[in-house]
Order: sequence, then C-alpha cells, then structure tokens
Amino acid sequence: MVREWDPRTASSAEIASLLDTLNAVLAADLPQDPPWRESSLREYLSEVMPGERRISWVTQADPAPDDTPGAILGHVNVLLLGGIGVLEVLVHPAVRRTGIGRELLRVAARRVWDEGFQSIGVEVVGGTPAVAFHESLGFAREYVETRSVLDLGAVDWAALTEMAGGVGAGYHLEFCPGGLPDDLLEAYARAKAEVRDVDDGELRPSSYDPERLRDSLDTLHRRGMKPYIVLALHEQTGEVAGLTEVVVPAQHPTRADQYDTIVVRDHRGYGIDRAIKARMLLELRSAEPQLADVQTWNAQANEAMLKVNAELGYRPDREWCEYGVDVAELVHRLDTHR
Repeated sequence: MVREWDPRTASSAEIASLLDTLNAVLAADLPQDPPWRESSLREYLSEVMPGERRISWVTQADPAPDDTPGAILGHVNVLLLGGIGVLEVLVHPAVRRTGIGRELLRVAARRVWDEGFQSIGVEVVGGTPAVAFHESLGFAREYVETRSVLDLGAVDWAALTEMAGGVGAGYHLEFCPGGLPDDLLEAYARAKAEVRDVDDGELRPSSYDPERLRDSLDTLHRRGMKPYIVLALHEQTGEVAGLTEVVVPAQHPTRADQYDTIVVRDHRGYGIDRAIKARMLLELRSAEPQLADVQTWNAQANEAMLKVNAELGYRPDREWCEYGVDVAELVHRLDTHR
C-alpha cells in the first residue's frame, strides 16, 4: 500500500527506517559513496524554496505482531517547480522487481497530472537499475553530465597553494563561509545571470535574481547544507568576475558537493577558474576537517572545466543523466499496465 507521507510530521522511527533504505540503495548502486546520516534528514526532505512544493509517498512492510509499524521499503517524492515535476524514487534492493517502484511512480505521476503539470523529470545515475526502470516506462534521456570525485587524501596541497595564487593581476579572491554579504548579492546575481560555465540542465536550476539568491542560501541552511563561496573580484570595478560554490551537507558531511563555477566572459583568460577552485579546497581543508572528498558534475562538452578539474585531481566517476517524460503518456502507461 502506498500512502502520502509528510516528513515534517513523520515519527523518528520512520525517518530512521527511510534512512536505512536509502543507505541500502547506496550500498547496492553506489558502493563507493559514503552512507547518509540522520542529521537534518527530516529538514532535507521537507524544506523547499518559496513558490515550490514537495509531495512524498511511502510504502511499508506489514506491521509486526505487536502492531509496530513496518519498515519503509519505498519512497517517492516530487518537487513541483516552474513547469515541471522533479521526481525521486527509492526502493529497497531486497524488494526490487516486485512492482513497488511502478506503484510509487503511478501515484506520484497521477498527482503531478492532477496539479496541472505537463512533464516529469528525474535524475538517473548511469550503471544502476534505475536506467532500465525509467526507460521501460517511456522516459527519454535529455541531458548527461559526468560526476567526478576528488579524494582530498591524495591532493598535492603545495601545488594547490600555487594554483590558488595564480590569478591574474587586478583581481583578488574572497572567501565567504556560510553565504554572501548583502553588499555583494546583486553583483553575484549579475555574474550568475550573464553566463555559467556549467549548464546544469532543467532539474537543478540556479538563482539569478538577488532575492531568489538570498532565498536559495536560506533554504540550503534550513535543509542542513552549509554553503561556502569563493569570489574573484575585479579590483577596478568591484564586480564579481568569477565564483565557485561548494555545499557541505549534514546528511553526508564527509563528502562535499560542488555547485556552480562561473567566470564572467569578459574576465576569462586570467586563471580565475583554477584559482578560485583551488582556494576553495584550501579553505575547506581547515573549515571542514572531516571532509574526505568533493564531488562535482560537469557537462561532457565543457572541456575547459573538465581540464581544470583534472589538474586539481578530480577523477571521472559516473554518468548523471536527466530523463523526461510527458505526464499524460506516463499516467496512461502506468494505469493500463497495473
């Protein structure tokens, strides 16, 4: 049985059970990834940006003889933003191929349709059973990135220090732990609006408006995800010439997530991209001493950033694919084959 589920009011036992299933999925599909922790997991599952909504469902094992609720075996949530519903499906490896994933997806797709949305998107990790599952239901691959991982234990810190100092004359770097000072929000948003070195596809939109950028940073904190930013400032104008963002989630604090890295077009060619990413790693070394590695995602055509990442020590790991499907077609297919 699938039931709608609200992580904000769920019991601690249910949150712990969902965490067990999540880590079982990671162990089966991404065994090199660190297991998640319960720290701020409830907030991670429930907090959203203004104007967005997240709806979740679970399926559970039968209750125990003493009426103790059964373990959560599957979970689906859909984030409604813009004109698309962004989907996440999780099924415990022990009960895969039993129809749980299809039924979770059917319920979520029906709600997306009832809410008036036309399309559903989902991120699928290459080399996992999720690829065949989604393709069998009509999802089409629309965008591909390469995930790369940097092992901080293998970093040449002396070389990294040299890279961080390699920015051209007329620029200086500034480290902003936890967010941005208000006086830089507008310049930061302008840099993000002009160009990004990474096209993140449709499912991970960036924030280009100062107010939405402020909301985005606030939402990260509420979800238990601490942002770090390194800026390259043009000394003559005070404009943000480049930026890089890393987030350290409380849910997996030994692995950080690299977000946007941007160098404004007029400021390219001065070593900014390499310098800001190297400076970030140096700052993280002291600010987050428990970190073991950093993961980043890049479009496969973004040769310049892939080259910088390779120089820093990142190693390609997995394909990360965005899939999409028409909601009406998906609902029809799932209803027809129940």
